[in-house]
Amino acid sequence: MPTLYDLKPRFQQLLRPAVRGLARAGITANQITVGAGAASVALGGWITAQHSGWILLPVFLFLRMALNAMDGMLAREHDQQSKLGAVLNELLDVVSDAALTLPFATLPGWNPLLVCAAIFFAALTEMAGVMGMATGGARRNEGPFGKSDRAFALGFLGVWLAFGWPVNTMGMEIAPVVWILLCVATIVQRVRRTA
Repeated sequence: MPTLYDLKPRFQQLLRPAVRGLARAGITANQITVGAGAASVALGGWITAQHSGWILLPVFLFLRMALNAMDGMLAREHDQQSKLGAVLNELLDVVSDAALTLPFATLPGWNPLLVCAAIFFAALTEMAGVMGMATGGARRNEGPFGKSDRAFALGFLGVWLAFGWPVNTMGMEIAPVVWILLCVATIVQRVRRTA
């Protein structure tokens, strides 16, 4: 099923000159991974506490996608691959996703249990992707709701809230449910490709 992940090769081409510059400057893939994870937690915590700054969400999510692509390119193309790097990449992706989704659980009218369930199923989606490697194959990145697609959805919600557009009660209930259903569809797709 088509997903924003399919655009990754073109995105990487645009980032390659910057990646070469980072490598020349001595910046490592793990430093970028940890930095992006720490920034995600900091931004998610700040938005959760302040209930403001929503416009930063789409901007940061785009930057984080770029950093995620760049750390992988540094690792693969500049001899920086390591087991620690692989673990940090997968673990901090899940932590970052959770931190940037959590603010919605604290907004008036949003069901915190449903938002937390959405975070849980997003983590399961990434676990299903990792199972491809754990069983001796490749990491699975099929959609319809992979990491890039979820980032787009979060960014869209961030823009919506930043402009103060109304969200009715039904919308606040339906959005996490749709998120969960798309995650389940993605998990099924990835498990089928792995098994």
